[in-house]
Amino acid sequence: MKIKIFVFAMSCFTLTASGQGGNSIEKRIDELVSQMTLQEKIGQMNQLTGMGLSKNMKESVKTGKVGTILNELNVEVVNELQRIAVEESRLHIPLIVARDVIHGFKTIFPIPLGQAASWNPEVAEEGARVAAMEASATGIRWTFAPMIDVSRDPRWGRIAESCGEDPYLTSMMGVAMVKGFQGTDLSAPTSIAACAKHFAAYGASESGKDYNTTWIPEVLLRDVYLPPFEAAAKAGAATFMCSFNDINGIPSSGNPYLNHQILRNEWNYDGVLVSDWGSIQQMIPHGFCADLKEAAMKAANASVDIDMMGYAYTKHLEDLVASGKVSEKTIDEAVRNILRLKFRLGLFDNPYTKVEKKLPYYTAESLAKAKRAAMESAVLLKNNGVLPLKKEIKTIAVVGPLADAPADQLGTWCFDAEPERAVTPLTALRDLYGKQVKIVAEPGLQYSRDRSEEGITKAVRTAEQADVILAFVGEEAILSGEARCRADIGLPGKQTELLAALKQTGKPVVMIVMAGRPLTIARETDMADGILYAFHGGTMAGPALADLIFGQAAPSGKLPVTIPRMVGQIPIYYAHKNTGRPASNITLMDDIEIGAKQTSIGFTSYHLDAGDGPLFPFGYGLSYTTFRYGDVKLSSGKLKGDETLTVTCDITNVGNCDASEVVQLYIRDRVASLIRPVRELKGFKKVFMKAGETHTVSFQLSASDLAFWYDAKVKKAEAGEFLVWVSTDSQTGTPVRFLYEE
Repeated sequence: MKIKIFVFAMSCFTLTASGQGGNSIEKRIDELVSQMTLQEKIGQMNQLTGMGLSKNMKESVKTGKVGTILNELNVEVVNELQRIAVEESRLHIPLIVARDVIHGFKTIFPIPLGQAASWNPEVAEEGARVAAMEASATGIRWTFAPMIDVSRDPRWGRIAESCGEDPYLTSMMGVAMVKGFQGTDLSAPTSIAACAKHFAAYGASESGKDYNTTWIPEVLLRDVYLPPFEAAAKAGAATFMCSFNDINGIPSSGNPYLNHQILRNEWNYDGVLVSDWGSIQQMIPHGFCADLKEAAMKAANASVDIDMMGYAYTKHLEDLVASGKVSEKTIDEAVRNILRLKFRLGLFDNPYTKVEKKLPYYTAESLAKAKRAAMESAVLLKNNGVLPLKKEIKTIAVVGPLADAPADQLGTWCFDAEPERAVTPLTALRDLYGKQVKIVAEPGLQYSRDRSEEGITKAVRTAEQADVILAFVGEEAILSGEARCRADIGLPGKQTELLAALKQTGKPVVMIVMAGRPLTIARETDMADGILYAFHGGTMAGPALADLIFGQAAPSGKLPVTIPRMVGQIPIYYAHKNTGRPASNITLMDDIEIGAKQTSIGFTSYHLDAGDGPLFPFGYGLSYTTFRYGDVKLSSGKLKGDETLTVTCDITNVGNCDASEVVQLYIRDRVASLIRPVRELKGFKKVFMKAGETHTVSFQLSASDLAFWYDAKVKKAEAGEFLVWVSTDSQTGTPVRFLYEE
């Protein structure tokens, strides 16, 4: 049986003024701006955190001193503030209420890194749509997501919010999230404005420390870190957010080249650019500005429309305009962008939020989608035949600090989550399979950082009663996310000692890792008979993992980021350069004989104590079945000019289990004027196949897929030899050669 499967397309839509009422909206914006005082314009550029119905907030709204509010969750307060804005303020301009709604509002989906592990943009779009429907019921019409920073350092806490290390995968998932948040009509009451953040290159922060510096050549910035943002802009992301970091010595909040030249001029972006919390003020400790007045000047002249909780604009823009250091035309452009967003959200016509008696939280449909997302996000890294659990299993031991930790399985950055609604693995196993098998439980450790060994003995005694051990380990939610960076990314606390003790029982051990980042688990991998890596999976993580463990579904996740053997390998990512002496003749440190001569060790690029490769590569993930890849076939041996090259491969499910496979397309430019990576992801398809089925998977390659940046102005494909792989991950497969001719 052969079925042609089509590639995930980056389905884009653009919210231009002409597409949302067009010239009439621009005319209304012109009329409003012409009537505004300078103080009212500056008020639109001011964002404050919610203060309820305080006297100060009501006065600020009435006098036009605030344009947007964040973190106000009481719908009645939101409606009253809107009433003041549209009925009592001089120009009747509505407010926008914003909130960090990152991977769910009440129904929590897997962290974005987990969603990226699904390699299924539909999962990301559904998660964002559910979040928008829930959050908009409280009056929230703007979220600060998706975070589309390409992230290649797992020490960085905010890798949890990212879609991993690859610009193409990040672009696809980011666009899907934008579509989910904004829906097909941004003015619909259940749509919320998306925010592409952090612009730009925040994921490259030095040493994996939050808020830290970056130094990035222009071609690397454009090849790796900017593509997801350009994709988001083309997809109609209503807003962008500045990053905290500096790039090559210039903070993003004061970077006119980044914000004006690239975002506004090159990409023709007409949405809102907002600072991050206090990031304008923070240009002072950066050493880029002497005081808040200079910070306000540089941010405004760098096209930052809104100052989030920095008070720089309200305190100093009026004087800066009077002195000529900031032109009123610059202020007008910022205000136009803000008003345009309010029109696009439909707030001028419908500013109020309908107060619902029954809020749209935790619906059966939403929970089913959250479970599907958690299931598709889990990655099977190792399986010695222990999974799925066999019918002969009579007793299961459930151990580990993450087995019954509802708040931790929700992950980072979900302020409005209700942990009591999270279904843990232990609860799900008991509820779903407690009648089939006997389940005995003992955590061993009370939380992931627990260093007490008192509970390990109890856990071992419990495990000795069982036929198989399910060990839920990882890290608490508080250990990843913003400002949650780690220098040592191994399992914290005594979890390794717990696993070692469990292994000594002689019973099969299945290790389920629930974490906010890739962890260095080389030693623990050797202890386990099976490994499921489940980035914090949200509300329905428990039922999803229980069904995978018992074989009700097959794991289909693939790693969106490389897992290193040890932290000293970082940065380690699949799309690296080859070097002049690529790794070969590897001799590990423990294999070097005492007194060995220097010449007895190969002079190539690797670590003596880690070798060359990762523990698990980007794109890696096993299944309960086996997929056989046929020969890669090309429609031609040459690709010329504007032509398209078709790449096909037959994939056969040769096992006994129906399952999905993520088929990945990679290329390599063999010789170029600037050295190219050893592989670059250019496409993927998630294909469901019944046992015994063969699917023909097809991809299209064009010159744009081969192109790279030479400098700030030139991006093109060079004539020459290319290799192409269709493979199950970033390190396997047999390449096929083709030539590109300009």
